[in-house]
Amino acid sequence: MKVLLLGEYSNVHWTLAQGLRVLGHSVTVVSGGDDWKNYPRDISLHRKSTGKLDTLDYLWRLGRALPAMRGYDVVQLINPMFLELRAERIPPIYHYLRKHNRGMFLGAFGMDYYWVKTGLDGKTFRYSDFNIGPEIRQNADNDRFIADWINGPSKALNQEIAEDCDGIISGLYEYDACYRPEFPGKTRFIPFPINRDEVTPRIPHPETGRTRFFIGIQRNRNAYKGTDIMYKALVRLASRYPDRIEIVKAESVPFAQYSRMMDRCDVLLDQLYSYTPAMNALLAMAKGLVVVGGGEEENYEILGESRLRPIVNVLPSEEDVYEKLEALIQTPGEIERRSAEGLEYVAKYHDHVKVAARYVDFWNERICPQNETAQDCP
Repeated sequence: MKVLLLGEYSNVHWTLAQGLRVLGHSVTVVSGGDDWKNYPRDISLHRKSTGKLDTLDYLWRLGRALPAMRGYDVVQLINPMFLELRAERIPPIYHYLRKHNRGMFLGAFGMDYYWVKTGLDGKTFRYSDFNIGPEIRQNADNDRFIADWINGPSKALNQEIAEDCDGIISGLYEYDACYRPEFPGKTRFIPFPINRDEVTPRIPHPETGRTRFFIGIQRNRNAYKGTDIMYKALVRLASRYPDRIEIVKAESVPFAQYSRMMDRCDVLLDQLYSYTPAMNALLAMAKGLVVVGGGEEENYEILGESRLRPIVNVLPSEEDVYEKLEALIQTPGEIERRSAEGLEYVAKYHDHVKVAARYVDFWNERICPQNETAQDCP
């Protein structure tokens, strides 16, 4: 099968490509590297700025790349905004890809119209990036996302692609809950892929005698992701237990550096308003860190998991985060137990080759009409 993966979030497409290549498929990843994170890709379409010269340079490189994006069995988009362009400029490119390739698939992996819409209904989720119960969270990030996806041209773009594409892959329970009610026949939940062969294990540090807590902070999404609240709880804990706690903080650093900083830590704090562990948390668990973040029962139910509970699930309040962190360091053997469960959890559900095989099954199911023979399908 010849596959084009277009766009990038959190190394999802590059890791999926690695799994697909192990299975013998031909894969091309085209992306901008997810901005400053600079994830690997085969063809780079990074836009340096919105200035005139950089825009012209980006459009020139995009124009040169488009002819190479023809003749694929599968094209998968990371998001409706799969290029670094304004939403109103993307439909002609989508239609070009649709015309010159066999199957078009949309990833439900992050910020889009259906995610914002569902978060704003105040009913689907007990809490999310956009709501706590019926109350809508008020912050500048959310105002911007609402303007972009509810009141702007991104909404129409998302709706058009979702309705036209051959299939939608949801990477988390939350995204599945957004798309399945609207597109039950063509939405498939497939967990995110992790390449455990490339993961460096956590390095023990008995010389310090302290538990190292790692937190990554994106300066422009601090309040939106809840790291502001989690960090306050962590600072309180370190103030009360100065001989037992050490804080390692990464602020908007490239992915390779971020991963190295994580290696000598024990616990990761990640995404306060999530029900589920995403790529950052899964990478940490694959290294042997304990994740404090999203681990609601819905996450385990969609996987069919009844035994493993590696994640320290926290509610969206500073007090709950503090209490869960304090209990973690006061319970002997708890970090070691959850670390072992996390390693098993990632191997069981997120191995990149197993995940890639599920993608191939879904793609074939959606692009092979029932009257075609197996030899006719990619």
